[in-house]
Amino acid sequence: MSTHFPFTAVVGQQDLQLALLLNSVAPNIGGVLVRGEKGTAKSTAVRALSALLPGVDVVSGCRFSCDPASPDPACPDGPHEAGTGVSRDARMVELPVGASEDRLVGALDIERALAEGVKAFEPGLLADAHRGILYVDEVNLLHDHLVDLLLDAAAMGASYVEREGVSVRHAARFLLVGTMNPEEGELRPQLLDRFGLTVEVAASRETDQRVEVVRRRLAYDDDPAAFAAGWADEEDALRARIVAARALLPEVRLGDAALRQIAATCAAFEVDGMRADIVMARTATALAAWAGRTDVLAEDVRQAALLALPHRRRRNPFDAPGLDEDKLDDTLEQNRGEDEDPDPDGPGGGGRPPRGDGPDTPPQPEGEAGDTPAPSVPEQGQEQGQGQSSGGGEQQPVRAGEPFRTKMLSVPGLGEGAAGRRSRARTEHGRTTGARRPQGALTKLHLAATVQAAAPHQRARGRSGRGLVVRRDDLRQAAREGREGNLVLFVVDASGSMAARQRMAAVKGAVLSLLLDAYQRRDKVGLITFRGKDAEVALPPTSSVDAAAARLELLPTGGRTPVAAGLLKAHEVLRVERLRDPSRRPLLVVVTDGRATGGPDPVALATRAARLHEAEGIASVVVDCESGPVRLGLAGSLAHDLGGSAVTLDELRADSIAGLVKDVQETNRRAA
Repeated sequence: MSTHFPFTAVVGQQDLQLALLLNSVAPNIGGVLVRGEKGTAKSTAVRALSALLPGVDVVSGCRFSCDPASPDPACPDGPHEAGTGVSRDARMVELPVGASEDRLVGALDIERALAEGVKAFEPGLLADAHRGILYVDEVNLLHDHLVDLLLDAAAMGASYVEREGVSVRHAARFLLVGTMNPEEGELRPQLLDRFGLTVEVAASRETDQRVEVVRRRLAYDDDPAAFAAGWADEEDALRARIVAARALLPEVRLGDAALRQIAATCAAFEVDGMRADIVMARTATALAAWAGRTDVLAEDVRQAALLALPHRRRRNPFDAPGLDEDKLDDTLEQNRGEDEDPDPDGPGGGGRPPRGDGPDTPPQPEGEAGDTPAPSVPEQGQEQGQGQSSGGGEQQPVRAGEPFRTKMLSVPGLGEGAAGRRSRARTEHGRTTGARRPQGALTKLHLAATVQAAAPHQRARGRSGRGLVVRRDDLRQAAREGREGNLVLFVVDASGSMAARQRMAAVKGAVLSLLLDAYQRRDKVGLITFRGKDAEVALPPTSSVDAAAARLELLPTGGRTPVAAGLLKAHEVLRVERLRDPSRRPLLVVVTDGRATGGPDPVALATRAARLHEAEGIASVVVDCESGPVRLGLAGSLAHDLGGSAVTLDELRADSIAGLVKDVQETNRRAA
């Protein structure tokens, strides 16, 4: 049996520990979302929490963990008589990102259900997690259809499996804990709101603390059992404190003054709906119980806001999460009740506790939510000494123009890529377009096709009653069509000929608009820039459009125009991505004036590079940024070599790149 790293041995993640402990005291808070860079003990802390949770009483032999004091009357293993059950440890169930729908919600034996009328049901992970923890590592990479199932279960406290009239329901109430690295993409707003609390974590920059992290990890790796034994007393003390806080929780009083502060705070930060108010109230109550108090103080409300609101406040997709703490303090002060002690360090213990290294100290660590410094555009006149092109002077980055709403961009044909909201694709979800023989386990039965396949054989199979005799060979899988996400690869000309401020601002505004569209449609995006003598991958293909927007904002310009280098770099990136994810189809968006310069015969080199993309059938569009009274039409020639079409920069505002790309693809389809 494996020994988890002790919860109390985690160094320097007080907010993370506090959020997990509050949910263990009051599971109705709704779980925790942990956001942060890799290697910050996110998964370690979550896995260690399960060892601290009190055990649960369950009905003996029930696969759905029914409470013997009040068993679920609709339990598939029931009905159960109320009485004494057996005690077991609380479970922590991990949901893999690549799990199937059947693995999550369970599976019905469709063949037995049709032929025998028997509800043979194999429970899934939602049943295993009932009355425990459901942990999703890299939750932002979870497929949309699994997210939908999680949303339904979290909202109703139950899981439903229904197929062609056969239905099974069971209770599914669990503590939802997710971890994610924002660099790999954001989470859908609907699922984001289902997490009660959110915590931003980052590695410490203090040398002593980093040394202690390494020391403890090496000791644990050398002898996990001995290391865990050395922390047994701290673990037992924390476990006892959880039990005591749970017992005290019903006695905690949430006064009108605290409620007014909660409501005013949620209104001040313009959160949608009322879930934030409810979660804040539950969190503040749990904080008071954790501190051993029966009254909720202003400090509890403040800490609850820092945990419950950052992911709920209204913000643009590329804004960093977090709260303005000065605004928070002002709001709390303006709505302070007359009966509260104005001195936060006075009697009552409402002041912020001193910083520490364990779960007993709940204040913010260094690097609170939203404090991670974001790249900023250099001030006017600041030197850009890094990465200067040998082909010409480097100019200051220009801010992007205002983004605008884009039309639907789609790649022609029928793909089989990851679930998304853009191009047509064969998927497990969507409208039914036909039937086929199942390959592997049957997941979506096409009832009419199954009956049609079985009907001619009924006499030969000796059918004598009303039931249909169904064999495995008769079963038909429903073929469905939905939407997929694509890889939108931007190849942006950053040469001196593009450096005119008004032109570059418009170009960046158009690309930013497409990034917003990609965020909403769950695409992957990549950014390549070319200038001077070469091209570079400014951002490898990623699901994090936030990162793409930041790189776009800092894009410098200057130097010659190596168009061929940009296209060859794009060809290499797409080749590697095809190996990594062969089902995700790409769309190439080249933003340039087409004036290839530098090196021998640069135009011929660009033509040969473009025809590599045309030969592989990559959908593409060229945004012609040429301006002035004399136009050479080089971007149009480049688009022809790519097998796509060109649009002028002046047309971007009128229709947007996305809508024009769709028209380009329609033109290509008709020509083919």
